Amino acid sequence: MAHDFNLHAPAGANKKKRIVGRGQGSGRGTTAGKGHKGQQARSGGGNPYVGFEGGQMPLYRRLARRGFSNHPFKQEWQIVNLGEIEKRFESGETVDLASLYKKGLIKGKDPVKILANGNFSKKLSLKVDAISASAKEKIEKAGGDVTVIPAPEKARPKNKMGTKKAAKAAKAKAGKK
Repeated sequence: MAHDFNLHAPAGANKKKRIVGRGQGSGRGTTAGKGHKGQQARSGGGNPYVGFEGGQMPLYRRLARRGFSNHPFKQEWQIVNLGEIEKRFESGETVDLASLYKKGLIKGKDPVKILANGNFSKKLSLKVDAISASAKEKIEKAGGDVTVIPAPEKARPKNKMGTKKAAKAAKAKAGKK
């Protein structure tokens, strides 16, 4: 059986380098395709930073910034599906954060949540930060058990107003006794 190995790049994949500034006859002499004067014609010109609009007030400064963002308080979760646990663990094993990390199912220190995607039939003991109701049901149906160990809450910046209110309430409570 004869093979015809005729490998070549698709049309337009390999382009010839544009050589500029090599005399009038080249078609890109004198200004080298940069036009006359101005910021873009200078060496190292171009945009000084992302969002630069030629000196005009940039969009990100024209728009008002208002409201509250929950981003600093956002809780990130590492998701692990039951199907992945089924593939990597044997019956009778304990599934905890260390074993999930060792098997390559999680990275980093974010808390772990188990979801019910995939088939599950092994009797396993799970110790995780959070689990969906359907995943818990599947595990218990297969004869396994689940222990939820709540992850320590992220250190949150305290609202000064909130701490004063809390102190006032504690003082009032102490005065009633």
